[in-house]
Amino acid sequence: MSRPPQPEIEDKGSGPGDVGIVVHPRLSSGASATGRGAAARLDEAAGLSRAIGLNILHADVVPVPRPRPATLFGAGSVDRLGAVIAEANGTNEGHPLVAVIDSALTPVQQRNLEKAWHCKVIDRTGLILEIFGDRARTAEGRLQVELAALSYQRSRLVRSWTHLERQRGGFGFMGGPGEAQIETDRRLIDERMTRLKRQLAGVKRTRALHRQARRRVPYPVIALVGYTNAGKSTLFNRLTGASVLVRDQVFATLDPTMRRLDLPAGRRVILSDTVGFISDLPHELVEAFHATLEEVTEADVVVHVRDGAHPDWEAQKADVLTVLAEMGIEADGGRQIVEVVNKTDRLTVEARDALANQAARENAPVVPVSARTGDGCGRLLAVLEHALGAGWQEVAVVLGPEEGAKVAWLYGHGEVVSRTDQDDGVHMVVRLDAANAARFSRGAT
Repeated sequence: MSRPPQPEIEDKGSGPGDVGIVVHPRLSSGASATGRGAAARLDEAAGLSRAIGLNILHADVVPVPRPRPATLFGAGSVDRLGAVIAEANGTNEGHPLVAVIDSALTPVQQRNLEKAWHCKVIDRTGLILEIFGDRARTAEGRLQVELAALSYQRSRLVRSWTHLERQRGGFGFMGGPGEAQIETDRRLIDERMTRLKRQLAGVKRTRALHRQARRRVPYPVIALVGYTNAGKSTLFNRLTGASVLVRDQVFATLDPTMRRLDLPAGRRVILSDTVGFISDLPHELVEAFHATLEEVTEADVVVHVRDGAHPDWEAQKADVLTVLAEMGIEADGGRQIVEVVNKTDRLTVEARDALANQAARENAPVVPVSARTGDGCGRLLAVLEHALGAGWQEVAVVLGPEEGAKVAWLYGHGEVVSRTDQDDGVHMVVRLDAANAARFSRGAT
């Protein structure tokens, strides 16, 4: 008996010329768990869809008083959206149509909607996986995304094998050949996931060694974090003179980038650009997302970049702070967090004045900047320098000519304020953080 054709376990994603509709299901509560309104969620979903090259023909908020297990939407909404899709198919012949649902769909719901609408349907999880798969560049990023995609696809094997459902006959206590093939593919996916996890463990060990090497040459680390498309990469380029990819779209940056930055007083630091945050991140990607942010947990200062021109910036701030808290990074946890309000060039004069007044009242540092024009970046560098110096103390020492190793250690672990070489030794005034000051006083250098 010949083996049936293999299922396409791996979606190829959207390509140039693809068109789509975007639908945000508005549940009876009227707002998402993050506090966003339906219009804001729809706008974000449209931006995510454009990030994979879709030309959006129709975007709609659809009320869902009671989610249906079979299709999520009620029959009337399914028919109405089906008519929109049919019309789009008729006017865009030759261009595949994709329906993007800004919510998590079960495999059954996804399959039934594809049958009803005769087009490809992807949910929010599939959409973000498409973006991550397209943008990941580093070896670890690709491994993390593939692992997340396999986890997602594993639950949808039944969708790929619907042509075998009629073979599931028998006596009620054994499946047909289609079910056996699904189990085979599930086992192959599980084996691949196990291999990926082993590879990722090796990559994490390598990165831990790199961090240890950086500690031996102890430049402070400043990490940029923020909601996707807040302008982190533009600010990164402005401060360091780098040429990291900058686009006005979500998730333009996925893999962390690190560059040297010299502060006004001459102190050298490392600035890290990181992946943007997003609300309702698919659970398959949570581990991959947090792994790309491991450098943030090691940072001396965290810079939270906000899009000051975005109408939903308060909800975006809440999302970022929630993720940081999950990683053990909180404003009152002893770590320095500097808040940067970006894109002030897009604000009115009144809005900029109000922002400046708010920044003056805040206890935590709030710095208005325009990464595009450079306005405010000088003050930001001064704030970062002050944040790095918080809690440091000046230590005056006299070291003998034979104590060159201690002199080198002080240069490596502190900021030398002054040095005078005299007959009785080297006279130095050095600024050290509390931990290194204690190490030096104990002689543990």
